[in-house]
Amino acid sequence: MERPGTCGRSLPVSGRLCYAVGHLLNDLCASLWFSYLLLYYHSVLGMRSTYAGVLLLIGQVADGVCTLLIGCEADRTTGFRKYGKRKTWHLIGSLCVLLSFPFVFSPCLPCAASAPQWSWLVYFSPFILLFQFGWAAVQVTHLALIPDLVAGEAAQVELTAYRYAFTVVANISVYAVAWLLFHFQHRSAGAASIPDGLGKTDIPLFRNLVLIVLGIGSLSSLVFHVGTKEPVPSRDGERRALVSPLPYDLVAPGDGEGQALVSPLPYELSSPPPPLRWRHWLQQPSFYQVAFLYMCTRLMVNMSQTYVSVYLTDSLLLPKDSIATIPLVMYLSGFVSSLVMKPIARLIGTSMSYFLGLLLMLGFASWVLLDAGIGEGRIYGVAVLLGAGAATVLVMSLSMTAKLIGDQTQSGAFVYGSMSLTDKLANGVGVILVQSLRPRSTEAGCPDCVWFYHVVMVIVTGGVAVAAALSLVTILIWPIRIRQRVSR
Repeated sequence: MERPGTCGRSLPVSGRLCYAVGHLLNDLCASLWFSYLLLYYHSVLGMRSTYAGVLLLIGQVADGVCTLLIGCEADRTTGFRKYGKRKTWHLIGSLCVLLSFPFVFSPCLPCAASAPQWSWLVYFSPFILLFQFGWAAVQVTHLALIPDLVAGEAAQVELTAYRYAFTVVANISVYAVAWLLFHFQHRSAGAASIPDGLGKTDIPLFRNLVLIVLGIGSLSSLVFHVGTKEPVPSRDGERRALVSPLPYDLVAPGDGEGQALVSPLPYELSSPPPPLRWRHWLQQPSFYQVAFLYMCTRLMVNMSQTYVSVYLTDSLLLPKDSIATIPLVMYLSGFVSSLVMKPIARLIGTSMSYFLGLLLMLGFASWVLLDAGIGEGRIYGVAVLLGAGAATVLVMSLSMTAKLIGDQTQSGAFVYGSMSLTDKLANGVGVILVQSLRPRSTEAGCPDCVWFYHVVMVIVTGGVAVAAALSLVTILIWPIRIRQRVSR
């Protein structure tokens, strides 16, 4: 029997595509941020590795705090007239990203050559703060639209897969454009006159890379705002469905001391369950289960993306154009994985699909651990494992978050904001820890960096994958449920 309330909450293919491209600007900037920020500040501009880590930490902390605050505010506000509260915040965030991000990947314009490097921190920090505010506004509101637009776990997994497919497209675009720019740099200046390492001669290359991807992102955001219609709230200001598309337990009022778990059929309820506010979410055990799993997932994906370029240049000693070609292979692999994810998740379930992604991540970590001198041929096989594993765990963790929210869409932005806060803080602390432990460079370079980044790649993938597996076990034992009182 078809449950009532599920009608009208599906999207045609065109609607899914218009929604999915709405995060492309964020994804393009995130790819540059995680893949090249440390490399740009340290190897191109010549900033100390610790200072570069501090700037990334500032960005991560700002992103995490802004994500949580915007999550609460985006749930509370009504938006600009009838434009929709999610799309209003998305538009504000997009404008902030476009105005600030070009300065993040530019030299310190007012700084003299003899200026102390702490002045660089003062110069770059305001642009990074504005960028992270805008990035957080786009991310939270775009994610919060998923349970608003579609109902049911399968539909949410599918829409999340569409979204991640364009995340992969964004990463592929960044690395493809970077490879083309490196290629044209060699052709225009002559291979003999271009150093193998990165330096100040590459400043124009990164400037052009940023401008190109921002142009692509601007067009994609325009398509999202034109082609995506945010659902209109009901008269009480909250878009509530009578039916939850996902199975969850309801806690009925007891005799004052105890509470009995009941699982009524949704369409047998005389009225919808009361909405959860932010303080109610903090009382949900599943909220913390999903938050920890999401944090581990983002830690694996973002930290590996941050250090894979340094691993290629400092540990494997590959030429500088490898920071474009190898990540490109990774995300092509991730793109293929995103295409086959829906039938796999439908066959074996979200949790087991996540576990499959963990096995791929552990396979990558084991390969890197046992094969220290990976050659240019075998590195492509390693990149395929990392790309497929990262794509799988990321999409499945987002699907679990959507499952947690269920029909509590009025507070969905807070949930996504809280999840994002945990991952941003963890990533920021992880980066500053790695940067502070990095071996010091000598006149001969940094010979100790060969083993150092080798160990880093093993820990941020294999080590964190083990923690994620333990978190997944708790979800398998105690499935994701919303425990709330049934209103009488």
